[in-house]
Amino acid sequence: MKKPILSLLILVFCFLNLNAQRKCAVGDVADEKLKRRHEILNRKLQDYYQKYEKQSIFADKLIRIPVVVHIIHNNLSGKIGGEGNNNISDEQVFSQIRVLNEDYRKKISTPGFNNSPVGTDMNIEFYLADKDPDGNPNVGINRIYSSKSSFDVFDENTLLSSLSYWDSNRYLNIWVTTLKDDFLGYAEFPIGEFDGLELEEIDETIDGVMIDHRSFGSKTGTSTNGVYTHGRTLTHEIGHWLGLIHTWGDEYCGDDFCNDTPPTESGNLSIKCTPKYSNCRGTRTQNMIENYMDYTADSCMNIFTNDQKSRVRAILEVSKRRKRLITNSEFNLPQTEKLIVIVLENPSSTDYLQFQILLNAFANFNYQIFDASGKQIIQATFEDSPSRLIQIPKIDLGKGIYNLRVKSGEEIVYKRLISQ
Repeated sequence: MKKPILSLLILVFCFLNLNAQRKCAVGDVADEKLKRRHEILNRKLQDYYQKYEKQSIFADKLIRIPVVVHIIHNNLSGKIGGEGNNNISDEQVFSQIRVLNEDYRKKISTPGFNNSPVGTDMNIEFYLADKDPDGNPNVGINRIYSSKSSFDVFDENTLLSSLSYWDSNRYLNIWVTTLKDDFLGYAEFPIGEFDGLELEEIDETIDGVMIDHRSFGSKTGTSTNGVYTHGRTLTHEIGHWLGLIHTWGDEYCGDDFCNDTPPTESGNLSIKCTPKYSNCRGTRTQNMIENYMDYTADSCMNIFTNDQKSRVRAILEVSKRRKRLITNSEFNLPQTEKLIVIVLENPSSTDYLQFQILLNAFANFNYQIFDASGKQIIQATFEDSPSRLIQIPKIDLGKGIYNLRVKSGEEIVYKRLISQ
C-alpha cells in the first residue's frame, strides 16, 4: 500500500500485502516537512502560472517518456520467468507498459477509460528505451543478478541503483526487484532541483521508481495474486514522480492543489470499490476513489483529472530534471564530446532547412544565420539543452546562400546553408 515516508528526500512507499488494505506506515497525516514541501512547490507553480498564458503552459502536445526497466534478481541460473521468479519475463514488463499507456491516455475499451466530466487524457505515453546512454540499440530492459534476495527501501535504494542505472536526466529508471517488509515500492518527487527553492537536491542516481515484482505488470508472471496486480501501483507512483499529491493532500481534509478533485478526509483504505464520503469544511462530498492518486484497489482506479494534468504540465516546465528528460526524448539525438553541427540535405528538398546541433550532455548554445552581405537574419538562444534538431522554414529566408554560426561555451562551428 502506498504511503509517504519522510526524510530530506521525499519517498512514497507502498505495502505489499496484496489482499490487505492500503494504509500509511506513518499514518494519514503527514508531518510539517512534507506539508512545507507541498506548499513551497505550489508557490513555485503559481509563480509560473502568472508568467505565462495558460495556452502556452498547457499546450496539449503528446509527451513520450523513455523507460528503462532494471530487473534486479537473485536467480543464479539466469532463468527468465516462471512462478515466484523475480527475474520476470519480458511479457510481464510489456504488460506494465501497456497499462501505463492505457491509464495515462484514457484509452477507450480498456480499464483506463472513464466517462467522468473531469476525467482527462494526460497525453503522456511511455516506451521502453530503444537506445542506451551511449547511443547503442537496446530493448530498455536490463537484467542484473545480485546475491541479495531482497532490498530494504529505506537503506538500500542507493545500493540497488548502483547495480544498474541510466542517466535520470534522459530516462525514467524503474527498478523491479523483491522488496523487504511487504513494501510495494516508492517513487521520488520532482523536488529539490528547482531554482530558488529551499529543498535539498535529490540524488539523481536514485531518481525514479523502485517496485516489487509482484505488483509490477498486469495479471501475468509473478503479478497474479491479489488486488494490486493490475499494474496500477506504477501508475500511481509515476504520478508522484510527475509531481502529483495524494487526493487528500497528505493530511486530514488537506489540499492536493487540484480544484476538480473533491475534498477528502483521508485515503480510501479499502480493497473494495464502494463509495466513500468526506465531511470537509462542513460539506459532505463523495470521494473520488477512482482517482489514481488515492489509496484504492487497482480495479477501482481509472481517473486523472484536468487539474492534475495541468499541474503535471507545469511541473514538466519548472522541474529542471524532468524538463531535460522530456526535451531529450523529443529529439533523441546522441551526446558528443565536442560541439558538432550536421546540416541535413543541403540544399533541402523540403520546406525547411534542417541541422542537428550535437552537444556534450546539457549545455547552453546559440545560433545565428547571416546572409551573403553579413546581415543577421535569424538568431536563437537555448539554455540547458540536449542535442537537438533545428528547423528553419525556407520561406523565412528566401532563396540564397547563408552562413550558419553556432556557439556553445568557447566552441564555435560555422556551416553554409543553401535555400532554393
